[in-house]
Amino acid sequence: MSTRGGVATFVREMRETPIWTEWDIRHVATHRDGGVATKFAAYFGSLFVYTYRLVVERPSIVHIHLSSYGSFPRKYLFELMARAVRTPVVLHVHGSDFSVFYDRSPRLLRAAIRDALGGAAVVVALGESWATALRDITPGARITVVSNAVRPARRVRQHRDGPVRVLFLGEVGERKGTFTLLAAWQRMMVTAAGAVDARLVVAGDGAVDRARKMVADLGIEPSAEITGWLPPQQIPDLMQQSHILVLPSHREGQPMAILEAMARGLCVVTCPVGGIPDLIDEQCGLMVPPGAVEALAVALGSAVRDSELRERLGTAALRRVRAEFDIDVVWRRFDRIYREVAR
Repeated sequence: MSTRGGVATFVREMRETPIWTEWDIRHVATHRDGGVATKFAAYFGSLFVYTYRLVVERPSIVHIHLSSYGSFPRKYLFELMARAVRTPVVLHVHGSDFSVFYDRSPRLLRAAIRDALGGAAVVVALGESWATALRDITPGARITVVSNAVRPARRVRQHRDGPVRVLFLGEVGERKGTFTLLAAWQRMMVTAAGAVDARLVVAGDGAVDRARKMVADLGIEPSAEITGWLPPQQIPDLMQQSHILVLPSHREGQPMAILEAMARGLCVVTCPVGGIPDLIDEQCGLMVPPGAVEALAVALGSAVRDSELRERLGTAALRRVRAEFDIDVVWRRFDRIYREVAR
């Protein structure tokens, strides 16, 4: 499963846990990366498979991953079909803009969103702030909080020779703060005046050409590389080679990239938006206001120059992952939800 995005990453992680076999989970992928024709074929193919499994195999539960905008009508249809045959639905809400999506939707679509939330046996929110927003939309919905999860990995070594490697991992564009990052990187390198040896790698799809042009315009090519999207198999090695993960998002859900970095003991530099404060705070990461180029440059400079700071924050982040976001903790929460719903 090489589809991009946080939902695909979550599914890949859950496949490796006992819940997958204990509940005999059959995953139906409704999305595939590619052009319009590829995406249409993936969706209508998944609709056929889903209908067969729902009507013929009669599952005990349907677990639907739901997001905003184009994802909503596709997944709402799946929920309505499950409810029509009296199969309980666990509705797992993703997407950083869901409450904005609701507020900007026309009246009929808002009614459908309320029905989707209210008609599910359980609605899973990724954090407390999301749960509050969903309760505001549908006060009667049964909402529970289960964070994203990750498996702790081999710890990175912060004290090693060579340049300090800083990684951005995610969609390249305004929402994830990529252009703020590039401006801050240029500011940091100019301020350092050659006193730091650091390399920035920006990995992800989206506005890649615009980012590469900005790198050239700012004159930071020697220290900044825009790779474009990389397949999931390459991400563990890329993280293992890095010291710092930076994700200065303006709007965000609960990014898997941050959890994966914390699970390796990387130092994380990010912004307190969306579900990020549910994952990380000042005790285990560096937080800056979204869009604040100067503050981000200062935070990056501090992390790049100070290996002891990186070590301390990375240790605290890894400790938090093991206590709260380990996949072995999270799959057991879903197991309890499934048992309650299936009774």
